[in-house]
Amino acid sequence: MSDGHLIYVMKNVPNDTPIGHVHLLHGLAEHIDRYDAFVHFLVDKGFIVSGHDHRGHGKTAGKNGKLGYFADHSGFERITEDVREVLITVREGIGEIPVILFGHSMGSFVARRYMQKYSDSLSKVILSGTAFDPGIMGDMGRLIGKIASRIKSPQAESPLLNSLAFGGFNKQIDQPETQFDWLSTDKVEVNKYIEDPLCGFIPSNQLYVDMFGGMRSIHKESEIMKIRKDLPVLLISGGKDPVGKDGKDIFKVAEGMKKAGMWDITVQVVEGARHELLKEKGKDKTMDYIYKWMIKDE
Repeated sequence: MSDGHLIYVMKNVPNDTPIGHVHLLHGLAEHIDRYDAFVHFLVDKGFIVSGHDHRGHGKTAGKNGKLGYFADHSGFERITEDVREVLITVREGIGEIPVILFGHSMGSFVARRYMQKYSDSLSKVILSGTAFDPGIMGDMGRLIGKIASRIKSPQAESPLLNSLAFGGFNKQIDQPETQFDWLSTDKVEVNKYIEDPLCGFIPSNQLYVDMFGGMRSIHKESEIMKIRKDLPVLLISGGKDPVGKDGKDIFKVAEGMKKAGMWDITVQVVEGARHELLKEKGKDKTMDYIYKWMIKDE
């Protein structure tokens, strides 16, 4: 990156002439290699697929960082800029084919910020498992993170904020067997997440400061107004996803975009699915739906 930080990037190219380029942004406390099934699905359909581990995540953290820590200052803006710099690199020699940005969970927050800054560079955007403005709770979380950073360290893990952010997600599940049952109804996939040393870690105080600050930015009307009005956006969420209030939040996000003058917005709720749609029992149908939306009007 422009500041010298090393970012782990993956890129897959189809055998035939590509019909488009999809770049993936993963969520909090996970990594891009978990998206292999979706990557292979899209490559088989003719897309170039790329993605990267955010700062503080996966192989990026293993190379030159710390799990759960973005940066000393303005971390959310920095990981948004990373997307731009990574795309410039991976698109060298590709030519003028459509660029589709796919962001899941925290990755969807980054994608929304990227839309506000660079929507002219995108053909379409898919937001999976996104959430609406946490409001005063987000402001409180940011304040707690700042205080904890002064008392302990910005890089210190934040069990309190982690509990406040994720602790209630299992409450709607009858007799949960693990603390991560809210991710998927597929027990095999949940166990894979639990057994992955690069998943489920406790983020730092500073990361929560950065993320709650980012949530404030992406919900400002003045920032949403900067997005290109004709940018097609797909908002997709599980009907039992606690992150997005059981599918309700994507309608609120869509309403904010429509209020800003955007008109090509699609909202899709996958009934019975939890947070990780690409790790659900019905993931094949979901991937097929996403693919058909991507090629629509092309």
